[in-house]
Amino acid sequence: MKTNQVSKGRKLWLTFFLGLISATGPLSLDMYLPALPTMQAAFHTSTSVIQLSITFCLIGLAVGQLIVGPLSDKFGRKVPLAIGFALFALTSVLIMLVHSITLFLVLRFIQGLAGSAGQVLSRAVARDLFSGKELIKFFSILMGVNGIFPIISPIIGGFLLNFMSWRGIFGFLTVIGVLVVFGIWLTLDETLPQSSRSTQGVLQSFRSLGSVFKQREFILIALIQGLVFGALFSYVSASSFVFQNFFRLTAQQFSLLYALNGLGIIIGNNIPAYLTNKLSGRQVLSLALILGSVSGVIMVGSLLLTPNILLVAVPLFVVVICIGIVNTIATSIAMSSQSTNTGSASAVLGLLMNIVGGIFTPLAGALGNRSYAPMAVLILISELGALGLFGILTKLEGKKQNQ
Repeated sequence: MKTNQVSKGRKLWLTFFLGLISATGPLSLDMYLPALPTMQAAFHTSTSVIQLSITFCLIGLAVGQLIVGPLSDKFGRKVPLAIGFALFALTSVLIMLVHSITLFLVLRFIQGLAGSAGQVLSRAVARDLFSGKELIKFFSILMGVNGIFPIISPIIGGFLLNFMSWRGIFGFLTVIGVLVVFGIWLTLDETLPQSSRSTQGVLQSFRSLGSVFKQREFILIALIQGLVFGALFSYVSASSFVFQNFFRLTAQQFSLLYALNGLGIIIGNNIPAYLTNKLSGRQVLSLALILGSVSGVIMVGSLLLTPNILLVAVPLFVVVICIGIVNTIATSIAMSSQSTNTGSASAVLGLLMNIVGGIFTPLAGALGNRSYAPMAVLILISELGALGLFGILTKLEGKKQNQ
């Protein structure tokens, strides 16, 4: 199906549904954040260990994409997507029943594996249907829709905690998983025709991942996005402890603050659709990285002053807006560079995002939860690292043009 064959009504539905399936994996991270302090007490464990449940899920999301991506290039998008969400629903049920922190962490890894199908294949389906500026515009809308769910998920989680334990949150995720499976079978057409699928064997299909890793520009863009996601997950993993334990917000107040930052991501996701008519994608990307780095400096600098929630919340809001911008632009640039094996390319993109996020997540807890210093420093490191890689990418592209 080509871009001009997608009707406006169909495009609207695809935007919503692909946004939902791409958000379901991250929803398993966001919805239970207000319950993390309660879960720490319930499992009789430490802050860093309970935060490992985020890390295990992120690792599962990363590894799962390496499996789903190449398989989708060979078997199409629809079947791997449906299987992934069926497993997601089943794992959510099992998580409701566990009382062991070890088993909980294992199931979180499996839940991440299952949820990875939505992340990798939403990008692949979008690339099957769109290209060029149309792809950037679609990703802007898609990721804006994606951003709605992280906004409402902690609010829903905080609301559910008024009536049930944290286990009810995973019951809610079970329902979402089941509904998505039905939605896939009933409303989603196969977007990768037989003629465009890989003709290699299953094991050989995984070798296409290697060719993607050899593309330096693609990998640099993916690492830039990965580092920015490191900033995001430093905030995600530490925010409930920083704002509830350090700044003494209630679970509901934290949920609202978290929702406001989610709105910032949506704003950032949609900014590129308006700026790309005046600026190139790389110019927009550079501006977002510079602004994110400056905001990180302000947060770290505020550590030298009397603790003030506004000195953390305001620059943090700017950071998440920049994360939204980078997410849309970097994904569009990376996916536009691929004409074949787009499932594998999407998998590598997701892998690097989740690996970096998985590394930064436990660091925020391991460095302590009595201050926002670990969160602020890790965000600054992530932003400056991404800006440095963008400088390297610019030099490489300049050398190519001069050759």
